[in-house]
Amino acid sequence: MPLTLHHIVVDTHDLPGLARFWAAALRWQVLSEREREVVIGPAEFAPIGMCFMPVADRKVGKNRLHLDLTCEAEDREAEIDRLLALGAREVDIGQTGQESWTVLADPEGNEFCVVRPKRSLIN
Repeated sequence: MPLTLHHIVVDTHDLPGLARFWAAALRWQVLSEREREVVIGPAEFAPIGMCFMPVADRKVGKNRLHLDLTCEAEDREAEIDRLLALGAREVDIGQTGQESWTVLADPEGNEFCVVRPKRSLIN
């Protein structure tokens, strides 16, 4: 069997808080919650999820890896507003304003993008 992606692991200062932000953002559920690990995913036996692990230090600098999220084109602005209401914030990492994505950061400052769906980029 070839390798497959299992979890995206995120170091966090606020273990339950950041895990719950991402569960709400993705409309996933908390699958497992332990003292030093919280796992979220779309369903118990889904092939991929996110695992949150505690660290003492806070994030410093720009991410070397980030998530790109997408939705239907007509829902994009409402989804961005929903993410902001959950605790995300808009961040400027040098965008020109002409990009097909919006850069946000989660409550601990981890950048992620809400991108236009691929099919809308073709038109």
